[in-house]
Amino acid sequence: MSTPEDEQDEVDRIVEAWQRERGDLEVTPLHVLSRVSRLARHLDLARGSAFAQHRLEGWEFDVLSALRRAGAPYELSPGQLVKQMLVTSGTMTNRVDRLERRGLVHRKPRPGDRRGVIVGLTQEGRKVVDSAMADLLDRERELLAELPEGERRQLAELLRRLLLPFEP
Repeated sequence: MSTPEDEQDEVDRIVEAWQRERGDLEVTPLHVLSRVSRLARHLDLARGSAFAQHRLEGWEFDVLSALRRAGAPYELSPGQLVKQMLVTSGTMTNRVDRLERRGLVHRKPRPGDRRGVIVGLTQEGRKVVDSAMADLLDRERELLAELPEGERRQLAELLRRLLLPFEP
């Protein structure tokens, strides 16, 4: 794949170097997956910056957004949170404890089950996650600004096809 010098990115240079050094290897997957990897890093940085403005870590946003997406009254069981976050129950307990100390979530007894609890967003938690989400979307739009809408939809569909085999 030949690209004009002024339009080359770092992946083009990496691929060319591997082709030069190991011409016996088929390096074409690097054209796609190295770019996905590099974009993921830029997305992580943008997300970290958006969350930092709201004094949130990524995991805090993940828990708060799971509760927000649940819809009113913005509550889930710890088990539902564990399933969505793909963490252990001990990790989730620690995370909920920390968010509760910050006043972003609350616990209440599960109706009909004295041993169970429900985790819910506080008003402050909802305000923080809504603001962080708006800022995150602004940054993500900036990352995609170079692509026209049709190409964004096409890219989304191609990435979905690549991701589906990894989904549960």
